[in-house]
Amino acid sequence: MSSGLTLEAARERAGALRREIEGHNHRYYVLDDPSVPDAVYDGQMRELEALEAEWEELRTPDSPTQRVGATPSSAFGSVRHAVPMLSLGNAFNREEVEAFDRRVTDTLRDAGQLGLAEAAEYFCEMKFDGLAISLRYENGVLVQAATRGDGYEGEDVTHNVRTIRAIPLRLQASGRAVPEVLEVRGEVLMFREDFERLNLAQQARNEKVFVNPRNAAAGSLRQLDSTITAKRNLRFYAYGWGEYRAGQDGVAPAGGSGDLFAAASAEAAAQDAALPARTHSGMLAWLAELGLPVNSKYNRVARGVDGLMAFYNEVGATRAGLKYDIDGVVYKVDSLRSQQTLGFVARAPRFALAHKFPAEEAQTRLLDIEVQVGRTGAITPVARLAPVFVGGVTVTNATLHNEDEIRRKDVMIGDTVIVRRAGDVIPEVVRPLPELRPADARAFVMPTHCPICGSAIERPEDETIARCSGGLFCAAQRKQSLWHAASRKALDIGGLGEKLIEQLVDDGRVHSLADLFDLRAELLASYDRMGAKSAANLVAAIEAARRPTLGRLIYALGIRHVGETTARDLARHFGSMEALADADLEALQRAPDVGPVVAASVRRFFDEPHNREVLEALKRHGVEPQPEVAPASTGLTGKTFVLTGTFPRWTREEASQRIIAAGGKVSGSVSRKTSFVVAGVEAGSKLTKARELGVTVLDEDELRAMLGEP
Repeated sequence: MSSGLTLEAARERAGALRREIEGHNHRYYVLDDPSVPDAVYDGQMRELEALEAEWEELRTPDSPTQRVGATPSSAFGSVRHAVPMLSLGNAFNREEVEAFDRRVTDTLRDAGQLGLAEAAEYFCEMKFDGLAISLRYENGVLVQAATRGDGYEGEDVTHNVRTIRAIPLRLQASGRAVPEVLEVRGEVLMFREDFERLNLAQQARNEKVFVNPRNAAAGSLRQLDSTITAKRNLRFYAYGWGEYRAGQDGVAPAGGSGDLFAAASAEAAAQDAALPARTHSGMLAWLAELGLPVNSKYNRVARGVDGLMAFYNEVGATRAGLKYDIDGVVYKVDSLRSQQTLGFVARAPRFALAHKFPAEEAQTRLLDIEVQVGRTGAITPVARLAPVFVGGVTVTNATLHNEDEIRRKDVMIGDTVIVRRAGDVIPEVVRPLPELRPADARAFVMPTHCPICGSAIERPEDETIARCSGGLFCAAQRKQSLWHAASRKALDIGGLGEKLIEQLVDDGRVHSLADLFDLRAELLASYDRMGAKSAANLVAAIEAARRPTLGRLIYALGIRHVGETTARDLARHFGSMEALADADLEALQRAPDVGPVVAASVRRFFDEPHNREVLEALKRHGVEPQPEVAPASTGLTGKTFVLTGTFPRWTREEASQRIIAAGGKVSGSVSRKTSFVVAGVEAGSKLTKARELGVTVLDEDELRAMLGEP
């Protein structure tokens, strides 16, 4: 279909569309701040594709339409790096970092570049767990991309790299002329949520799943068919540079600390004059001005060993909450002149060091598989392991999730397995090593009866989780149900922790929720770490819990599929526990947002005689739920909010309570029925889904304004 434009008008329109689309890509993939809805972006892409189809001479290599991938290649060519991409020395403890700093400090003091009382200044950054690549720009246009390879020669992956939207196909001018030649060094990686989404898709197609995000990124970048790469949401962060040529007056090659090369002295002297900045931090700021993604949020300049260790510890504490995997941090002397003074030894620089975190994956032997019983009766297979040090701790147990997962991973008792631990996440068995499987290895068989109470283990046809049918009769479920009931969102019994509950159940003092209201201070004071004052405070908290709102009491019962919001809706709809307990499936489904699954779960709970007995016992102990008062009608009434990420001033619980008080609802998942997603720092897959569905996204300030908060 013709656009009706002349060639010159089409050229001008195509140029404008390219600039707008690349601006949208930069805001979305680099700044994490989308500027237009997906529909607008898609419309601009379709218009540009139509113009390029009508006027073939308008289709340029740096056009956003060329990111979709090309026909399969037969092989990857090789690329000789103009400036080698060498490696880093490693440190694993403070003593090794101190030794590195001492060598740097002594050399720079001897060279007169550091005073006797001065500490060396370092640029600190994340050590990404991805795939290193080099991007070559000529006159601002991306012309080649190559993997690290052996440091001197890598594979040509240009066609695949062009599909990565985080990588600009043309550099921004940044207030001055772009260099004639610029090699950008950085890391291609895959965010955790994109990795999980990819594996789910692979599994649905009965295709091989990836072991971790790094392998997924590497496998995606090395596809012979770049249309496959285009479908994988790869990311990129720049951390250095290789060959640099400013123009007619520039030099070539002049390398930087990001690629770790040994420059000749004449070139090194010329580099200081040619480069746009005199420090590594300044160079990365310049790369960001050119439109390249730089992880500036987490980068920092620090002084001395104490500054380095402070950075290492801070990153370690936030590591589990990052969107991507890292395996350590990197320290580089910030002054480029000082880097040249320090030079190189063998294949590594004297001016940089990788400080690794403790290993998050390790190899050990699977001794046995047992099962644990959760609060709702869920039966979880647990691997009993030969002790192994991973992620900073000694691990002897790891989750295997469920029976189907054991079969899918082909894990057998006696196998040598890979165990993973990330931050405070429960360790898991990643995969077995079949080549090391002993002859006497045996398959896991799910038990037919609960190991705690002897009740039958059942697995509904439409579920992957097997469950103990014992309900509150089962001591394992009882302990976790009591801990849930005492939690802040339920009865809010401060001081009743998991350890004390375990002791009370094991001693036969507490058999059900109602028994908590029989506890006396004298008895509680006899338990470890209680004391008279703690016991008195706990009894006071138990007394206060005798008059909860009806919604809190329903939530405290731990009915499967009934969360805090649903419990509150049921309380408002039925008005009393008796009315709720007697409601049939049809009546239950007339309550707001209650469908067949929730209704069936509620009905099953109240049909269980043990649970009815607990409710009667609560009455006898003076537990009197108070009516759930509906909030005053506001503009938020009936609106559903989903919270994701961390907020500067409110916790997510505080934000939830204010939304509910204003008549809104808070949900844990995003759907087409969601009214708003409130996104904070490190927002994850919920934000991505909101964008996909066109759900309005708010930040904390916008939410506060909506609620009338200052």
